[in-house]
Amino acid sequence: MVERTSLSIRDLAVQFESEQGVVRALDGVSFDLQAGRTLGIVGESGCGKSVTARSILRLVDRPGRITGGRILLDPGTPAQADLVALNPDSRQMRAVRGGRIGLIFQEPMTALSVHYTVGNQIMEAVLQHSGASPQEARARAIELLREVGIPRPELRLDSYPFELSGGLRQRVGIAMALAGDPDIVIADEPTTALDVTTQAQILALLRGLQERKRIALMLITHDMGVIAEMADDVAVMYLGRIVGFAPVMELFKAPRHPYTRALLRAVPSILAAPRQRLSTIGGAVPHPGLRPTGCAFHPRCTEALEGRCAREAPPPIPPGQAGASCFLAEAVA
Repeated sequence: MVERTSLSIRDLAVQFESEQGVVRALDGVSFDLQAGRTLGIVGESGCGKSVTARSILRLVDRPGRITGGRILLDPGTPAQADLVALNPDSRQMRAVRGGRIGLIFQEPMTALSVHYTVGNQIMEAVLQHSGASPQEARARAIELLREVGIPRPELRLDSYPFELSGGLRQRVGIAMALAGDPDIVIADEPTTALDVTTQAQILALLRGLQERKRIALMLITHDMGVIAEMADDVAVMYLGRIVGFAPVMELFKAPRHPYTRALLRAVPSILAAPRQRLSTIGGAVPHPGLRPTGCAFHPRCTEALEGRCAREAPPPIPPGQAGASCFLAEAVA
């Protein structure tokens, strides 16, 4: 069964301008989100994952701005719309944000307002994206809390966020993301700061919701274990670019980019010898304003081709195709 493409991103570029110069946070990002499938976005902090999510919803804070590319909603259909061309404050964009596309924020402890009850916050989202009355919105909020597994939702509806545990707050965040009945959901590290048992519950909840509603899920995470469990396809980001893309099983069995291989080596294994030191990636992600010449990963790469990787930038991966933006992958192919 071929799933419908819900969102296509092509050559997306985002810059932040400051007194110190121009920072290219995203530099030609392209991928597709398909209904009923999960795209995992993985990479170290500072690689552009969250900026990508915020760009889709036109929530990039000043002095950041989208400088190029397209974000196509319902591509190839009569209803196709380029979100880059819309005013971020327009009625049409507000209908997309929270209506067609839901966002689960990264930090459950701070994503909710402490001044309003969880019911008030969910009802606001319901009222924004439907013609429901306040009574109907309250009933819908209770239904959403029940759907995400919160016990006694009729009572929890009138609770303030500080009265809830981290796991319950994250469930409320998921309920808010679903309040507008979106067909695309972006989950920006939805299990951050949660214990492993609660993480497993949240991931199972997301998987069940996706199967029932056939949503297109974009899952941003640092955790390769989460990627293995949840994703259908994986995009590996480094310094504002996608350097690797593959179906999840192919990525784990035969990673084609040195950065992907380094990320996988850094995952602890129960098969490792006792007291064996964990593998690490040398150095750190460069500041986007100090991007290296050639391949951005070459200063940290143990497999870099002398004289080439420092001078030439490898070509990007064609959208929708498995591959790696690396000269070594070209040699293997």
